Amino acid sequence: MNKLVILNMGKGDLNKGFPSVNAQLFEDGNPIGFQLTGSLPASPELIELYKRWQLLYKLIYESFYPSPCWRENHSHEEIEIEDDDITNVSFIEFSHLCHELQLELNSWLKSEPFRKIDQKLRTRLAPTEEIRVILQTEDDCIRRLPWHLWNFFEDYPHAVICLGATDYEPVKRFVKRANQNIRILAILGNSQGIDTQKDRLILEQLPGAETVFLVEPSRRKLDRWLWEQEGWDILFFAGHSSTQEDGEIGKFYINQSESLTIAQLKNALRAAIKRGLHLAIFNSCEGLGLLCQLASLHIPQMIVMREPVPDLVAQEFLKHFLFAFSRGESFYLAAREAVERLQGLESEFPCASWLPAICQNPAEQPLVWFQKANNISPISHSILPTRCHWSAIFTTSLMVTVGIIGMRSLGVFQSWELQAFDLLMRSRPQEQPDPRLLIVTVTEADVRSQPPQERGGASLSDRSLDQLITKLEQFKPRVIGLDIYREIPVKKDYPKLANWMKNSDRFIAICKAGEDNLNAGVPSPPEVPIQNLGFSDVVPDPDGILRRHLLAMAPASPCKTDKSFNFQLATRYLADDGIKPKLTSDKNWQMGDIIFKNLDSNSGGYQGIDNLGHQILINWRSSDSVARKVTLTDVLNNKLTQDLVKDRIVLIGTTAESFHDYRDTPYSAGHWPHQQMSGVVVQGHLVSQILSAVLDDRPLLWVWPKSLEFLWIGFWSLTGGILVWCNRSLGRWGIPILTGVCLLFGLCLGLLILGGWVPLVPSALALVVTSGCLFAYRLHGKNF
Repeated sequence: MNKLVILNMGKGDLNKGFPSVNAQLFEDGNPIGFQLTGSLPASPELIELYKRWQLLYKLIYESFYPSPCWRENHSHEEIEIEDDDITNVSFIEFSHLCHELQLELNSWLKSEPFRKIDQKLRTRLAPTEEIRVILQTEDDCIRRLPWHLWNFFEDYPHAVICLGATDYEPVKRFVKRANQNIRILAILGNSQGIDTQKDRLILEQLPGAETVFLVEPSRRKLDRWLWEQEGWDILFFAGHSSTQEDGEIGKFYINQSESLTIAQLKNALRAAIKRGLHLAIFNSCEGLGLLCQLASLHIPQMIVMREPVPDLVAQEFLKHFLFAFSRGESFYLAAREAVERLQGLESEFPCASWLPAICQNPAEQPLVWFQKANNISPISHSILPTRCHWSAIFTTSLMVTVGIIGMRSLGVFQSWELQAFDLLMRSRPQEQPDPRLLIVTVTEADVRSQPPQERGGASLSDRSLDQLITKLEQFKPRVIGLDIYREIPVKKDYPKLANWMKNSDRFIAICKAGEDNLNAGVPSPPEVPIQNLGFSDVVPDPDGILRRHLLAMAPASPCKTDKSFNFQLATRYLADDGIKPKLTSDKNWQMGDIIFKNLDSNSGGYQGIDNLGHQILINWRSSDSVARKVTLTDVLNNKLTQDLVKDRIVLIGTTAESFHDYRDTPYSAGHWPHQQMSGVVVQGHLVSQILSAVLDDRPLLWVWPKSLEFLWIGFWSLTGGILVWCNRSLGRWGIPILTGVCLLFGLCLGLLILGGWVPLVPSALALVVTSGCLFAYRLHGKNF
């Protein structure tokens, strides 16, 4: 059972004594108590000891600790020291003085006129009971004494000393909307020289709390928030404060240029108390003046610091008190535990446990955190946003989304998006090589093995080509593609080769379209008819990486075909299966049921690209080798077998580095050192893409319409805002954001495997920027 003791000192002071001291004892739920009377003698020695203690306390801290450690405004005058005062301060001397003050306090409370009260109380109180002892006095010196050192509190471990106003009454509250969360209005005032962000971190980690931070607010802004209709449960202040010498008036510094007294906020504070404000915590220096003024408004509870308080002491008290209180401990036991834990700091900060002071309105019940938050998990910081919070989230998300879409349309993110596309390409699971292809490579060793006078400047001589074709033809390939330029006619010594190149319907050769005087192109082999030609031109992106597949384009001299080399190979192969290419009404190529939709100039992450001709995205085959490879020497040495050639497309091309037929691909950046892909292997990937799409239903890459991309980016922007709300601890803010980015990457990778290239970089930026904006929004004390 809980007990309440109201100890009224009556009129008097320590110089004259207290002739009429009353003690009233109440049990919870029983308004009828009993009263004890007594008195306390004068004790001028106690006054002198306290004044000496207070002087030495300030001197020792100013001697050993720099002023930025203090939560006190230092605009007041320095302490003056008389000649007969102490000039050499030491911890040992101060420790002796503390002990002497404790002894004198207990000696005074053991005086005969007061012993009757002490003894009667002890007969009616049990050490296991929670006891609130409320001290009522108008004497400032009595309020400042370390009453927690009274021996009574040693014998009653669940008893707590509180200060209280002599005039009090219950609060007449408005009807308040039910709210399961503890609502905290936290003022982070002038923080010059101190770290109020640690106070903020402590508050943000509270379970079942909804906290609004006002960072160095103006008086007008603070007043407006105190009038907030939904009301507050706790008012918190961290910063600088001070109390006048008479102890009756205090002021706190809300920013670097403004300070306020309680009287200047009287109307707003009275309204906040009527709307449910139970507790005010001023975690700042010399708060007894603030306590006296606020108690006159009949606030249920207050916590202040009696004297100047070091930054670390204030933070440790707040941390321990709120940790215990928010997890179901009663207000008083949580406060006592927090005070007792400060003793562990007293080797570094003497008398740290003397500083906190509690004020209680005897007519009010204390705030109980557990009852208000009983449906909230102690480890959860996620609560549903209010309409105001949703408005801030949606507005910020929309602004960020529109901004990012605008920047994207200007091409700001194109290079990043293409790099992200490459990363996603390299992250896909492995595929098997395409069994329909065989690549015959002409290596550097193959080039050197041919007499220079026979091959001239080419990589493959007529004699070697004639032998190669003869070897391949005996195994009946479906198509042979020669990815080597041959603008010079076949020598007369090889009429069979020339005739085969002219008449075979299973042979495709290459040429290169001219672009300008500096790049005049490469003509086709003279023997090959136009229907068996394909251009070798590709369309690398501005960074030199090949991501687009050019299927067809208008003919350009000296290359007179409008089809690409790989397109010709694939369509010739598919013709044997009865599949022929055709143009749709939208000018897209169609083979079977598969439509190869042309890229727009702004498709996906591209902005304003040259999309002339029929271009699609390259869905590179995720394999170490797109197809089986053999060298020219292997073929000429009869190492080829029928199962490697029959009914396949055979690609012939050079991989000799001296001929510089290499391209950068999304896989180039994934190797160290940097590796390019040979032209013939690139053509193998392009042929495989067409065949796999038509015959295997392997997806072609697609992009969303701009409207869907806008919604996708907007969704991730909104997600960033919601993540900041649901994880309001600044210390853990980055974890959900990183998790969100990883989830986004995983979804983009999964969609790419299915063929979809969706915005990754803009979405990640939207998520991070929105969360960062709302994070900063909160840091500056907005309603979030």
